[in-house]
Amino acid sequence: MGVNIQTIKDIRLYLAKELKGNFQDHEISALSNIIIKTVTGIKRLQNLALPEHHVTQIHARRIINICKELKSGKPIQYILGETSFYNCVIKLNEETLIPRPETEELVDLIIKKNRGFTGNILDVGTGSGCIAIALAVNLPGSSVTGTDISEGAIKIAEENSRLNNVSVSFLKADVFSSDHLTVAETDIIVSNPPYVRDLEKQFMNSNVLDFEPHTALFVPDSDPLVFYRAILEQAVKILVPKGKIYFEINEAFGLLMVDLLEFYKYSDISIVKDINGKARFIKGIKNV
Repeated sequence: MGVNIQTIKDIRLYLAKELKGNFQDHEISALSNIIIKTVTGIKRLQNLALPEHHVTQIHARRIINICKELKSGKPIQYILGETSFYNCVIKLNEETLIPRPETEELVDLIIKKNRGFTGNILDVGTGSGCIAIALAVNLPGSSVTGTDISEGAIKIAEENSRLNNVSVSFLKADVFSSDHLTVAETDIIVSNPPYVRDLEKQFMNSNVLDFEPHTALFVPDSDPLVFYRAILEQAVKILVPKGKIYFEINEAFGLLMVDLLEFYKYSDISIVKDINGKARFIKGIKNV
């Protein structure tokens, strides 16, 4: 193998040496914790307390392979095939985006504003199912449905639902067709649709551009609100009067999104900033 990894301490030293120059020190430390926990099953506090704990050669070989993939730019979430989202374990594949911390904030907003909620929730463009599953776990009286155009995304979302022991219905549906009209009337619609303009690609990291599904990220510069309009069109028929809608949005289009929700007769519209102070979410109540 050419590398002598026998203990937890050896893993940390190996990763620190190999990943230097690719990541900052604090990132290497965080990656080491994730890799050790995932590969060996030893949790962070244990592995910090037991640096001399021995690891198997199978585990050592896997860690070396993970390190090679990290150096290629591949995100750790895709290498390991899973991530953590709002205390849920979410498996990923090449057809699903890596869930962002901002999207956890969206889930947190919905949960805090709807304690004890017992109605229907629809997550449009569910991807890995992370939003739908986190809401189902934390609003246990609700009935949650997730839709996506990708068959591969639906399959992984269903697996994630079973993994987190919640009942969520997942349906293959295209937001630009009448597919969603088969969904039962819903009380809350949530969506984190594609909202990054093509012109913004130049500012993005290569690990996102090279590995994450572009169809789940990007919209044309000429029509950046195309998905929001389509969802609001569906909501005309499936969102009940006084139903709520929650979107994650591009920070550049907060005011345009307010105009759009007003056009579709929503009231109590508010933009909510994320932890970085960016206009990241919008919510409203359907008037009719």
